[in-house]
Amino acid sequence: MSNGELLTVILISLLIVLLPAAGAYGMFKKAGAPAWKALVPFYNTYVMLQLAERPKYWFFLQFIPVVGWFISLGILIEFVKVFGKFRFYQHALAAIFGVVYLPYIGFNKKDKYIGAAEARKYKKSPTREWVDAGVFAVVAATLIRTFIFEAYTIPTSSMEKTLLVNDFLFVSKLSYGPRIPNTPLAMPFVHHTMPITGSKSYVEWIKIPYTRWFASPVKRNDVVVFNFPAGDTLTKEYDSKVPYYDLVRGYGRSYVWDNYTVTTRPVDKRENYIKRCTAIAGDTLELKEGILYVNHAPAYVSPSSATFYNVVTANRILDEETLRAGGINLNQEDETPDFQPQPGTGYKINLTLDEVALLKKIPGVTSVTREISNTIGDTYPQDTSFFKWSADNFGPLWIPAQNATVQLTPANIALYRRAIRVYENNEWEEKDGKVFINGKEATSYTFKMNYYWMMGDNRHKSQDSRYWGFVPEDHVVGEAWLIWMSWEHGVRWRRLFRRIH
Repeated sequence: MSNGELLTVILISLLIVLLPAAGAYGMFKKAGAPAWKALVPFYNTYVMLQLAERPKYWFFLQFIPVVGWFISLGILIEFVKVFGKFRFYQHALAAIFGVVYLPYIGFNKKDKYIGAAEARKYKKSPTREWVDAGVFAVVAATLIRTFIFEAYTIPTSSMEKTLLVNDFLFVSKLSYGPRIPNTPLAMPFVHHTMPITGSKSYVEWIKIPYTRWFASPVKRNDVVVFNFPAGDTLTKEYDSKVPYYDLVRGYGRSYVWDNYTVTTRPVDKRENYIKRCTAIAGDTLELKEGILYVNHAPAYVSPSSATFYNVVTANRILDEETLRAGGINLNQEDETPDFQPQPGTGYKINLTLDEVALLKKIPGVTSVTREISNTIGDTYPQDTSFFKWSADNFGPLWIPAQNATVQLTPANIALYRRAIRVYENNEWEEKDGKVFINGKEATSYTFKMNYYWMMGDNRHKSQDSRYWGFVPEDHVVGEAWLIWMSWEHGVRWRRLFRRIH
């Protein structure tokens, strides 16, 4: 755990014991204890344990990272019992809304301190014991998923050969600061769709604006999980597998709305994607012949990053078995196989740089050249008037940064229009060659958020920022941290507990 992550855990621990302190002040007075003790972090929980006559070692358990949060909440529950609060909803209020509920107990004239001996006379029914245990498990898991880490499964090959399909990851929420859910009223442990029924797993009666506690920026080259930015609008038939905006560009808006079920999702319920952050806010990114440059210098390339190469041999000698025996990993189960024989004595093979070196040592291999995609028009911003870009020849492109100002010109408005209009919630209008933002003519714009550029390590098999653009900071979920399980026709034992780089 880094220093920043440890600081986040400590600050959350302090908040748990400080937020109810005003209410505890009144409750201490009712119990005959010095009220000032309620305002001292952690000492207040020690006094609560004394008044409730609960084990003193609970006090020390509070200092265990993360686990201590639940101990502190448990102490609050034990404390309200000595004021005659035994019902399930009362304990839920103490644990979840203590900042409001404890002042209610402490300062109303109705609730009295009954003492620990009287509180011990109350016995829970077996049903209540099971309900309490179940609710505690759900609350604990939800808090961990929100503030600490979340399990994630690699569904596609876009990050191979860094991450493989059916790698199971822990994603750290502490790396960039825990993000508070935009839609807090949701079914626990379900992302956006209920199993079986296929209905939404959340309601939007309450919406919380973007809030991130103890925020820390994404670092260049981090492997990041984020909500798919282009997943704000989608079709139920395709979800994010075929983005709504691709369908509209291909068939027209009227056709899509007439033939598909179109819906929308809030930021935190959009599909989770995982890519490598190749450029951060303020960077200038460019791809030349498949080589990545950031700020005009060759960028970091992960040793496990792969791309397709055209391979020619003196005679047809290559096959999957020969390549695997030579140390070259292949995914032939993907929609686009890593090994593709071509007419004559040629092959198309997806390789890392280390695998290229191994391949060149195989007798009979005469040529290995990087495949370059020059297809124009399918990459961001899908505007061929000014941008003759392709997946391997792209940019230069400046990544928006918070508080940085960009001049808006006909040559760049296609790049920044969506960020300004959609991600930063401005009214946007173009009329007579002019741009109007929130009803006023604008020749420049100052960004409110940081943005990032995310690309898959499997360069030719990744739908990434090259196709749909920037990732706003409010879409960032967390940093991919550890592979805790990996599976392909059995456990991939060598991948277990591997740190992700």
